[in-house]
Amino acid sequence: SKERKFPKFVTREMENMYIEELRSSVNLLMANLESLPVSKGGPEFKLQKLKRSQNSAFLDIGDENEVQLSKSDVVLSFTLEIVIMEVQGLKSVAPNRIVYCTMEVEGGEKLQTDQAEASRPQWGTQGDFTTTHPRPVVKVKLFTESTGVLALEDKELGRVVLYPTSNSPKSPDLHKMIVPKNSQDSDLKIKLAVRMDKPPHMKHCGYLYALGQKVWKRWKKRYFVLVQVSQYTFAMCSYREKKSEPQELMQLEGYTVDYTAPHTGLQGGRMFFNAVKEGDTVIFASDDEQDRILWVQAMYRATGQSYKPVPASQAQKMNPKGGNVNTGISPLYTDRGQKHGMDEFISANPCKFDHASLFRLLQRETLDHRLNDSYSCLGWFSPGQVFVLDEYCARYGVRGCHRHLCYLNELIEHSENGSVIDPTLLHYSFAFCASHVHGNRPDGIGTVSVEEKERFEEIKDRLSSLLENQISHFRYCFPFGRPEGALKATLSLLERVLMKDIATPIPAEEVKKVVRKCLEKAALINYTRLTEYAKIEETMNQATPARKLEEVLHLAELCIEVLQQNEEHHSEVRPNCILSCLQAFAWWPELLAEHAEKFLSLYSVDMDSALEAQLQDSWDSFPLFQLLNNALRNDTFLCNGKFHKHLQEIFVPMVIRYIDLMESSIAQSIHRGLEQESWQPVKSITNSLPNVALPKVPSLPLNLPQIPSFTTPTWMTSFNGSATSEDLFWKLDALQMFVFDLHWPEPEFAQHLEQRLKLMATDMIEACVKRTRIAFELKLQKTNKSTDLRIPSSLCTMFNVLVDAKKQTAKLCILDGGQEVSGILYQQYHSKIDDLIEETVKEIISLLVSKVVSVLEGVLSKLSRYDEGTFFSSLVSFTVKAAAKYVDVPKPGMDLADTYIMFVRQNQDILREKVNEEMYIEKLFDQWYSSSMKVICMWLADRLDLQLHIYQLKTLIKIVKKTYRDFRLQGVLEGTLNSKTYDTVHSRLTVEEATVSVTDAGGLQGITMKDSDEEEG
Repeated sequence: SKERKFPKFVTREMENMYIEELRSSVNLLMANLESLPVSKGGPEFKLQKLKRSQNSAFLDIGDENEVQLSKSDVVLSFTLEIVIMEVQGLKSVAPNRIVYCTMEVEGGEKLQTDQAEASRPQWGTQGDFTTTHPRPVVKVKLFTESTGVLALEDKELGRVVLYPTSNSPKSPDLHKMIVPKNSQDSDLKIKLAVRMDKPPHMKHCGYLYALGQKVWKRWKKRYFVLVQVSQYTFAMCSYREKKSEPQELMQLEGYTVDYTAPHTGLQGGRMFFNAVKEGDTVIFASDDEQDRILWVQAMYRATGQSYKPVPASQAQKMNPKGGNVNTGISPLYTDRGQKHGMDEFISANPCKFDHASLFRLLQRETLDHRLNDSYSCLGWFSPGQVFVLDEYCARYGVRGCHRHLCYLNELIEHSENGSVIDPTLLHYSFAFCASHVHGNRPDGIGTVSVEEKERFEEIKDRLSSLLENQISHFRYCFPFGRPEGALKATLSLLERVLMKDIATPIPAEEVKKVVRKCLEKAALINYTRLTEYAKIEETMNQATPARKLEEVLHLAELCIEVLQQNEEHHSEVRPNCILSCLQAFAWWPELLAEHAEKFLSLYSVDMDSALEAQLQDSWDSFPLFQLLNNALRNDTFLCNGKFHKHLQEIFVPMVIRYIDLMESSIAQSIHRGLEQESWQPVKSITNSLPNVALPKVPSLPLNLPQIPSFTTPTWMTSFNGSATSEDLFWKLDALQMFVFDLHWPEPEFAQHLEQRLKLMATDMIEACVKRTRIAFELKLQKTNKSTDLRIPSSLCTMFNVLVDAKKQTAKLCILDGGQEVSGILYQQYHSKIDDLIEETVKEIISLLVSKVVSVLEGVLSKLSRYDEGTFFSSLVSFTVKAAAKYVDVPKPGMDLADTYIMFVRQNQDILREKVNEEMYIEKLFDQWYSSSMKVICMWLADRLDLQLHIYQLKTLIKIVKKTYRDFRLQGVLEGTLNSKTYDTVHSRLTVEEATVSVTDAGGLQGITMKDSDEEEG
């Protein structure tokens, strides 16, 4: 008959072990019960903890490692605002005397108000203080300035001392001041406000009476503060005045707070409540009911207890039939057995019940109640609940394996129904059951029933399916990576569940295979939910091509956001990596790459469909490439992965086609623009473009791409080039910036694109320079050679085009050093365009100098008519001399000299104003001056044997002097000005001047080669 009462064990030998286990547990229970004290109450009463077996104590978390707080752990920081408004009743001081107030928080700095007349002692001054004292002392004093010569300090008229707390009134109030003896100001008052903030971790404060067994052993009134030290740690602290550390403190963990009836033996306090813990009871009392309710509510939230205290008055309303219940006793101390109808169970014989089933029911109801609490518990029992379950198992012999199997079953059911369960709990219980069933318990081999083994295998299968489902739905089962570390714990538990027994580890490849399968499902689940959220299916079937592209672009943003969320909420820190290694999946980074590639491959189906629907030569899809490429190119795992390469294969033909059409478009615009070019200078981007509008997408009259939008470069805001050149540089720069912004990930193709664009820019600029050179020469030929010549602005514009081209080649035509183009080092290729521009600039400078020098040659040819021995010279001399006897004859030749000087100066000003490059202007002026001096020197050399006519001499002296002075003012260097040619001309003209002064002293009329700097004009 006894054998039928035994559970069915895996082996028959376990029956004897079962008897020994029961005997051992009964002996332990008896020893624990005998350790309880006989008498209850009194100061020496301590409720000792029951010792528990390893089986039942498995869920008792944190008791042994409970951290004891020190007084320095609960130091608070307060901010005080003291606002002094006015003083009333000031009579002892003359109205015109100066008064002021000082304020200080004892132990801190002292602040002072502004000065005011005694007739109107008003301020409104605020002082800000910081203190660590929950009960600070604030002192405010009123002073008047001392007028005595020997007075060292100002006279104090009155003071007030305040003791604010965080509960003190914040509004201004009148306070009577303490005045010196024999003062007339007997009714002196000050109006001020003291505002003391409440730190976030100070949950409640106020005055209470308290009496405890370990702390506050005397019944007296103290100032208490409820402090939150950490997320789950709270402490009740009592403070004295001017002290930052608490006098005494009590950590609230494990305490239960409730209302109590008044204690008649205690004097002070009207409304009582207490905090009870194993081995300790602390009684509190407040002066009014509302204060007691606030304290109990605050401490109830801090303890985390499952029982919610109810005031006696409310309990009477909730139980109107319980007329015999004393209204002064809390429901915690009423006859619970009678109240809940449990008399039958209390008086019954415990041995006649199926305690395994009852425990399953008790644990299930406890867990349901715990999960319905307003605070998230993740399946963890409260310490009080753990204590009750431990006691039940110890008193009624519930097997540890049965307890954890039931717990696992309940946790799995709740998790399947959507509750968030901490996987650490599942891991603990599963590890306990596995070690028990497989005979690998830390305390040795124990008995294993057949039912326990069968239930364990069933729960193991359910748990495996649950874990795989959670990993497949990791974004939704662990939203935002919460609970922290849960996903990593889930994977660790999965590896444990996949083990065949507790001692044999599972090969890593098998775990990897399961995780790979889960992540493949996760990719499909994540993308399906994403498309449902974006409603992409409805749009893709009926929308226009533009609408499809817009939807796919939006979907791409969502996909990138999903990967970024995986990094932010499910990853360890690894910069520049969308995948990062998920911290939980850190063992298999390649699986994450496969997961992301699978996820992106699902997106590629919709992307390909939308791109195929786009019109030919439509460039609206480039933003899609930029968005995806920018997200992928910096990622260690996804860069140049399967999806990334597929993306490049789609867009390579589009990029090449785009550049081809842009090259054709720019070439045509240069050709048409230069044919119709007016060469008028332009100063800004708004009027620098050609009148013909840029080709638009999708209405492409020439099938040419639209220039991408971009910010106007700084170089376009000040130059005075032509409309065609400005348009050319703008387009080349915009095209290169567009291709650069693509950030093409494949290095060879990216280098090819860069080389092609640089060569294109080189060829386009070369064509522009050559056409400008030809136009310059043609325009210059059409100008006259007289002194009426003024250099046209169109010639300056052409000059500026070359200047701009020189500057733009540095930006548009230079590759990184060392790159080769078709086997030729690119620097050699680039140097050709630089050389071309330099040669062209030299040529147009030479052409322009030749033109202006030809004007000087015309002036000199006019002077040749005055050569000695010619008929014209003799006729002019005779006529002038005859006329000079009767009238004032103007200086012959001066009109010719002045006209030439005016020609030089005005053309210098035109060039200086309209040509932008200072270096080229200096070269031009150097050549102009040197050529002018050379022409004059050669003209004088041809007349070396002839004496210059007086008029020739006057004209040449003035031309040479003014030319020297004007070019010196334009910055021509001394070495160029004082060349040998100039010295020769200067010497000849000086000799001629000396000769004339001997033969005809008044003929030069004051014109001389000397003092040229002082001569005006």
